[in-house]
Amino acid sequence: MRMITGFLSPTSGSARINNYDVSEKPVEARTLLGYLPENAPSYGDMTVEEFLSFAAAMRGFRGKTARHRISETLDKCFLTSVRNQPIETLSKGYRQRTCFAQAILHDPPALILDEPTEGLDPNQKFVVRNMIRDMAKQKAVIFSTHILEEVEAICTRAIIISKGSIVADSAPAELKQQGSLDEVFRRLTTTADVGGVAQ
Repeated sequence: MRMITGFLSPTSGSARINNYDVSEKPVEARTLLGYLPENAPSYGDMTVEEFLSFAAAMRGFRGKTARHRISETLDKCFLTSVRNQPIETLSKGYRQRTCFAQAILHDPPALILDEPTEGLDPNQKFVVRNMIRDMAKQKAVIFSTHILEEVEAICTRAIIISKGSIVADSAPAELKQQGSLDEVFRRLTTTADVGGVAQ
C-alpha cells in the first residue's frame, strides 16, 4: 500500500493507477488516488472545514470549486454538524471521518484505506463501513484490516498475505466454504511457506 501511494519505492515489479505507473508517473498517479493511512494525521487546532479547505488548496481547488467540493464532502462524510468544531475536540469516529473526507475531497477513482475502523465503537464502525460500501459502487477501494467481520461485511474480494506472500485471493464467500474466516485466516497464516500457497 505504501508503494502504491508513493511513500516507499519498489525494488521490483510495477503498479498502475489508470495506466499511470506509480514509479514513472508518480504525480499523475497520485492525483487519481485517495489515501487514508492508519492513525491519519490532521491539524487538531483547525476546524473540520478549515482542514478540508487546506486539503482543497493542496489539491489545487480554489474559490467556488473548492467551496463546492468541501460542502459535498462534508455531506458525504456526515460532518456538516461539526464543520466549525476544532478537530482536537472531536470523538475518534469524527476525527477518522474528517481524515476520510480529505482522502475523497478530489473525488479520486481509487482509494487506499489502512485500518479505516481501527479503534472505533460499533456505531462509528457502522457509519464508516457504509461510507466505504457506497464509495465502492463507483471507485476501486483497497483497504487493509485485521478485523475479519469487516471483510465479510464490505469486501467483494479478499487477499490474505502471510510473510510477504499471497496465500489466498478470492471472494469472502468462497473462503468461507473452507470454514469461518477466522479459521481460514489462522490456517493459512500459520502454515504458509514464504514461497507458496498453503495446501
